Amino acid sequence: MSCGDKAVDNGKDGTEKSKSFPDRQKRLADQWLAHVEADMARGQYIDPRAARITFQQYAERWVASQGADPNTRASMESQLRLHAFPYLSSRSLGSFQPAHIRDWVRQLQENGVRGSYARTIYSNVRAALSAAVDDGHLPRNPCAARSVRPPTVDNKRVAPWTPERVFAVRAAMSERFQAMVDLGTGCGLRQGEILGVAVDAIAFTSDTLHVVQQLKLSRSKAVFAPPKGGKLRDVPLPGPVADALREHMKRFPPVEVTLPWKVADGPPVTKRLIFSGPRGGHVWRTSLNEEVRKRALASAGVIPGRTPGQSYAESRENGMHALRHFYASVLLDAGENVKALAEYLGHSDPGLTLRVYAHLMPSSQERTRRAIAATWGDFRT
Repeated sequence: MSCGDKAVDNGKDGTEKSKSFPDRQKRLADQWLAHVEADMARGQYIDPRAARITFQQYAERWVASQGADPNTRASMESQLRLHAFPYLSSRSLGSFQPAHIRDWVRQLQENGVRGSYARTIYSNVRAALSAAVDDGHLPRNPCAARSVRPPTVDNKRVAPWTPERVFAVRAAMSERFQAMVDLGTGCGLRQGEILGVAVDAIAFTSDTLHVVQQLKLSRSKAVFAPPKGGKLRDVPLPGPVADALREHMKRFPPVEVTLPWKVADGPPVTKRLIFSGPRGGHVWRTSLNEEVRKRALASAGVIPGRTPGQSYAESRENGMHALRHFYASVLLDAGENVKALAEYLGHSDPGLTLRVYAHLMPSSQERTRRAIAATWGDFRT
């Protein structure tokens, strides 16, 4: 190699890898070629041009390529923009080290972003970096290093409400919304599914509730959409819940509501909703939670009362999801199997149901005591 020339390696992929060196630097050029050849042999060669792409440039393209629900993509974009790009956006992919991820996770926690929300953000960043590895922008995912720990999530055991609390909260709710408690505790519906229940979803003749849609927000606009995970399902409609719905519809006739389907600019869909606001139209989740649900919780003594000019205290464990937990606890205590419960709750995996509610299942020891006691009782009589 002559002075001032460049070192050149034609790789197995047919592309030319080259780098120029100053005069009398043949030894450095040879070393560089040796490193390139070794990286190529291990499948770890990274084109310097690919390594210079920033995390934000790549992550934005990666999110756009995801085939997920549009609302899921919008949520991912928002999470990255708010909590990842301010710290990682300008860093080139080729420069990422585990220390950068450790520092970022620490900053999340210091800024109050914790729990399952922080874990979700971390999972999106890790997935984007994994795709960047696959696309040849960096040799390995820094999130995979042993020294990197994802944000911690406190796995608190579900503590179901007692029947006394359920009926105390129901009694404290505005009459227009009391039947929501019946649907949550008697059918295990999520809040969005309750808000989206339409007349044609209730089959009184077969005692069945068809859970086929929910009411949710897409970019701050109300839309109709399939239930979470697209899990359509039929749920048994108990007699008392059916009676409560009949009475509710007599007092508060269903209203026709037209909303986009799935996304803010989706095709319009019209449904006769069971629940409506005092001035007609659909129920806004924020207003329901702040003006109705929390007021009922305070009246029932579940959360502290509100001081003038202040908001009610946050109490996520006593949200609308508490009604689903009550439903699950009642079914498990009655001996319902986990697979059936998972189907009624709309869980895609019975394993999830088991992880959340296993501690509520009657213990095998107690079942053994009852079985033996019953058998002995039969023979003693």
